[in-house]
Amino acid sequence: MRHVGLGLAVACVVACRPEPHAAEAREAPEIARAAAPTTVVVKTGGSGAAYGPPGEVSNRFAYIPPQCYAKTDTGRGRSARNPCYTCHTDAPPPNYVRDGDLQVRRALPKGALQNRWQNLFDPPVRRAPPLPDEDVLRRVRTPNYLVDGENVLALALRSLPAAWDGQGDGKWDGFVPDVGYRFDEDGFDHLADGTETGWRAFAYYPLPGAFMPTNGSIGDVLVRLAPEFRQNGAGEPDRETYVANLAIVEALASERDVAIAPVDEARLGTDLDLDGRLGVARRVAFRAGSGGATSMHYAGKARTVEESGELPIAAGLFPVGTEFFHTVRYLDVGEGGRVVPAARLKEIRYARKQRWYAPADLKAVVEGEAREQAKTEDGSLPVLWAFDHGIDNGQGWNFQGFIEDEKGSLRPQTFEETAYCAGCHGGVGRTTDSIFSFSRKLPDGSFRRGWFHFSQRGLQGVADPRTASGDSEYGRYLREAAGGDDYAGNEDVRRRFLDDRGALRPDALSELRQDVTTLLLPSRERALALDRAYLATVREQSFIRGRDTLLGPVSQVVGLARADDRTGVERPIRWP
Repeated sequence: MRHVGLGLAVACVVACRPEPHAAEAREAPEIARAAAPTTVVVKTGGSGAAYGPPGEVSNRFAYIPPQCYAKTDTGRGRSARNPCYTCHTDAPPPNYVRDGDLQVRRALPKGALQNRWQNLFDPPVRRAPPLPDEDVLRRVRTPNYLVDGENVLALALRSLPAAWDGQGDGKWDGFVPDVGYRFDEDGFDHLADGTETGWRAFAYYPLPGAFMPTNGSIGDVLVRLAPEFRQNGAGEPDRETYVANLAIVEALASERDVAIAPVDEARLGTDLDLDGRLGVARRVAFRAGSGGATSMHYAGKARTVEESGELPIAAGLFPVGTEFFHTVRYLDVGEGGRVVPAARLKEIRYARKQRWYAPADLKAVVEGEAREQAKTEDGSLPVLWAFDHGIDNGQGWNFQGFIEDEKGSLRPQTFEETAYCAGCHGGVGRTTDSIFSFSRKLPDGSFRRGWFHFSQRGLQGVADPRTASGDSEYGRYLREAAGGDDYAGNEDVRRRFLDDRGALRPDALSELRQDVTTLLLPSRERALALDRAYLATVREQSFIRGRDTLLGPVSQVVGLARADDRTGVERPIRWP
């Protein structure tokens, strides 16, 4: 795990990451270089927060999420709970974090032993006036992104409020949300006038734990590649080329073959199935050698840029210019009482790959940070703050976010609120090139091969996925976590899946194997209670004290951890 310290920005721009190897890390295409942000290194801490310069912060280790303070020892003579394996694992390269040992020992930095996520112990819902169900539903059904067809957040950023102008230059230099939320049958997004935005929605299995809707939120993820991936060899916009390049990126990220509709390889200028000739391909073949080297190539104009040396390609890594757009939403209740995503957004989370790091460079980054951490008194490391562009994770990505203000409108996240993203995205073994969702995309054989938005179809009838060991993924989580969340506090899941002795119910597991929503979706009553609880956090604007959706104080969490604390887990789980 990367240990990141937060605080005041130094006045000058500094370089604190290993430079990519000259032979492997060439300049990115112009389209990707144009938006590259300036970064500053954050050195010390205090209290408070600001949009930027970062100012002082209340939690110097805000990148360590509340779940890392969960109690694992049941204290009842039973095996320890192990929800930690879903993030902390010894993944293969090019993820060199290899933090599976954190399943066995908590190993928090000295400065992070005190749990500063105070909303765990005193959640805002305890102080909130009760809201009738009708008021809750009315609020979550009130949109705050697209209002009467207008992108109100983009309009606000265009006439930048002074409170959001951290750089003091009168303009917003970061990402301006531009998703139109009009999807065609292939999952591609359009604006009101029919213009394609380049975004494509994909369905994915939510990561077990906090990201399951039964624990408070439901969301979507869209991906967009740089313009050259959307163009044919002549530089003209071409849907078929873009579809092929997305399949190539999917194969690289998932490290497996990807089925596609029949396509003429000669037209694309690329041997997709790697059979040695340009014919009709029905799959993108994955092939990789040592150090991420691959005989795969991109299609269309991207192939030309790749051959010029300006667009490197490697197994397990996304190309420069890749973007992800993720909304975190409230829970609504649809027909028949089924829980569905709400119109109102809690957050927009955005990621863009700005710079290429070859596998060897990523290894050097991880090793360098370990050396840096050993030199600090409290176990912290600097955070790279890129002002309007958010957080630079040091591995080529920028992460930026928008969150609700007290009235429910979306605003840019502060430095400390954004730093919450810094540790998980690039600091744990579970990610693929710093990203969680894309490698969890629904595979071949799924509805529209997984390229659809939740407004077009839900996950009803989708089977519990199997891990490499043959185990069911969500069933394994229920067993290891002894419940439906990292704090073992989800009573809805407990009633459905556990008997009075805490053993899993075979009938419930059998249903889960056929339909993941039996676990993922909460009851109507729990959904409304979760909405009510999060609305209380929004009213207080207390995100820096924790943004988990909590119905009451959490008992299965430590307030003060011991140095080198043992979790009680005997052997780490290799997952997936």
